[in-house]
Amino acid sequence: MIVGVGIDVVDTARLGERLERTPGLRARVFTEREANLPLRSLAARFAAKEATGKALCTPGDLPWQEAEVHSGEHGEPILEISGAVAARAELLGVTRLHLSLSHDGGIATAIVIAESA
Repeated sequence: MIVGVGIDVVDTARLGERLERTPGLRARVFTEREANLPLRSLAARFAAKEATGKALCTPGDLPWQEAEVHSGEHGEPILEISGAVAARAELLGVTRLHLSLSHDGGIATAIVIAESA
C-alpha cells in the first residue's frame, strides 16, 4: 500500500548560487559521500531529500543528512534513511522507499514513493 508520495524540483544554478553564498550549507544538507559530487547530482539529491519529507508527510523538520542518496550496483539511485527520518518512516509503517531522479536543462527532479507491506 502507498503511504505517501513526494516530488520536488530544483533549479541547479540557483542551488549553486545558494551553496556559494552560504558556505556552511553544503555541510548541513549533504553527507560526506554526497558533498563533493557535481552540482547537478547535488541538485537531484537536494530534491530527493525534499521529496522524502513530503512522502513521509512531515512539516519540513527532518534532518537533511538522515536521508542520503547513493548509487547502486547498476547506477540506480538508492535512498538510505537513518535517525529521525527512519523513525518517522517506521511510525507510518513504511517498509520501502522508491526513488527516481532526473536532471535536464538545468532542472533536477526527484520522486519518492513510501510503501508499506
